[in-house]
Amino acid sequence: MSQIKKTAMVTVCGRPNVGKSSLTNTLVGEKIAIVTNKAQTTRNRIYGVVNKGDTQFVLMDTPGLHKPKSALGDYMVKVITASLSDVDCALMLVEPIANVGAPEKALIARIKEEKIPAILCINKIDTLSPSELLPVIEAYNAEWDGFVAILPISAHSKSGLDELMKMVGTYATEGPQLFPDGQNSDQPERVVMGEIVREKLLMCLDKEIPHGTAVEISKFSERDDEVIEVDATIYCERSSHKGIIIGKQGAMLKKISTMARKDMEKFMGTKVYLQTWVKVKENWRENQNYVRSFGYNDN
Repeated sequence: MSQIKKTAMVTVCGRPNVGKSSLTNTLVGEKIAIVTNKAQTTRNRIYGVVNKGDTQFVLMDTPGLHKPKSALGDYMVKVITASLSDVDCALMLVEPIANVGAPEKALIARIKEEKIPAILCINKIDTLSPSELLPVIEAYNAEWDGFVAILPISAHSKSGLDELMKMVGTYATEGPQLFPDGQNSDQPERVVMGEIVREKLLMCLDKEIPHGTAVEISKFSERDDEVIEVDATIYCERSSHKGIIIGKQGAMLKKISTMARKDMEKFMGTKVYLQTWVKVKENWRENQNYVRSFGYNDN
């Protein structure tokens, strides 16, 4: 019988590439959100579930707040702002830099508007000395003194994460368990397969090309021999991009597919047979209907 008696709904927010998905993965103890060194890797809100003692923590990993330049960008910003409604607490992740940028100011304004408790998490503290930390704290205190706590953390080295979870736990409320034991994310396996392919596109391709890609999983089924068959279609915005994704004699697409298949097998715990195709949908990020068709909708 489950011991869960309380829940804490927690939004993880911040500018692009600040470490939100890395923190969520580390706290969950398993990779549920793709991670790259490129901005705007996360496009959707992803729930990560952590059970500790009598509390279930539901962490909402969100896209990085940025100035939108397309229909897809508009959608991502809406995801962030909506994720700061009806939650018990917000974790605002920032770089260890003594300057409060426009994205951080916008998030602070939204947090103040919603009147929710917010913990400022200064991430990547393993990259600086203790003497460099104080000016960062002072800069954010000068911007807003309403944070319930300011915690230096490192998603990479796990420094400060126990203290962070204890602090978040104080905002848990009495209520039923939202996710069953053993479920650590709200993402269906089919969606995870598509995200794995997109992660490899971001890793292997340069400049704007990977940001203009979307992945559709048209087949996801288990054979009698327990091999999972996955058909993935990669959509890009231009014919020239298609050629780059496929590569000379198909080398780049083979590399992307091989990397994706290995991660899929690790995630599924069984063999995966992956087939990939590349198709062009010109400027799909500008078309709201295309954006919705790829699963980026408000429903």
